[in-house]
Amino acid sequence: MARVSLDAVRKVYDNGFVAVAGATFDIEDGELVVLVGPSGCGKSTTLRMIAGLESITSGTLRIGERIVNDIPPARRDIAMVFQNYALYPHMTVRDNMAFALKLRNETKAEIERRVTEAADILGLTPVLDRKPRQLSGGQRQRVALGRAIVRQPQVFLFDEPLSNLDAKLRVQTRKEIARLHRRLGTTMVYVTHDQVEAMTLGDRIVVMNAGEIQQIGTPLELYERPANQFVAGFVGSPAMNFIRGILHHEGGGTVFRAENGTLAVPLANAAGGARDVVLGLRPESLHVDGGPITPARSTPIDARLDVVEPMGAEIVLSARADTLELVARVPPQPLPPPDTPIRLLIDLDRLYLFDAATGRSLAAP
Repeated sequence: MARVSLDAVRKVYDNGFVAVAGATFDIEDGELVVLVGPSGCGKSTTLRMIAGLESITSGTLRIGERIVNDIPPARRDIAMVFQNYALYPHMTVRDNMAFALKLRNETKAEIERRVTEAADILGLTPVLDRKPRQLSGGQRQRVALGRAIVRQPQVFLFDEPLSNLDAKLRVQTRKEIARLHRRLGTTMVYVTHDQVEAMTLGDRIVVMNAGEIQQIGTPLELYERPANQFVAGFVGSPAMNFIRGILHHEGGGTVFRAENGTLAVPLANAAGGARDVVLGLRPESLHVDGGPITPARSTPIDARLDVVEPMGAEIVLSARADTLELVARVPPQPLPPPDTPIRLLIDLDRLYLFDAATGRSLAAP
């Protein structure tokens, strides 16, 4: 096991494109850190620099006590699990898992011990003598995991390993990776564009956008205290509602007024006044007036119900207030039919404010 440290690590391609603009963060020994963000944000490039598959333009990368900027991948003591499995089709599961150990000239007894142990951890013992074409997608991904486990590396690197699986298999394999991390206690770096994967797997999450780190924190920190509007909108499903408007000083207090005039929200601890801002509302911060939940402090907004999505344990609904579209997540309850008036209550104790120009957070919830 080892600590991974990035200090101002930067990747600029020959055409001048800045893929990663000075990433600085540490991954502690035994920690599982998830790099998350939209396509093109630089997360996979960062992972490939850690693996040695991409050169580093500037900055310092350490694995353990070694600076590894110029050390080839084979000597970094890492194991990588790819999106496409990368299994040898003519080899059995056993031989696929043992291949790297044979290249290292490990003894037959040691190879057998490690393969048997990894197969037991991943539930692959019954299929050790099958070839990849005889396996399901989930089994193939477990073989790829097993091939990494037998190497007993200092660091595991995962590059969107679940993106080829269907929804049920993604959930199942995600649990297996979490159990694997708990059992092995090895440092892991996991890349995904799926914020649900990031929230459920990561000890900490690094949120990236356009090559820059937006925020680093635990899943709960990112959800409850986003540093900016991008993080607030990216973390959480359904996504946060954003309403653009202006802060005003009125009657000794501060009031947010939406720019379309449909909403006025009194704010207890807003920063400053008379400025362009964006108000953030989590879907669970909106409640149906007369429903089973009534916030202690709330303000109403009249809207027209648009779409209702029953999800079993909850209902996701969309409503429109003039040009403003709001998404709410509410408990199961009777609702009027679509295209009829509905009154929603905004929980005043669960508001977020962002500077309209910079996107930076102005106040904690």
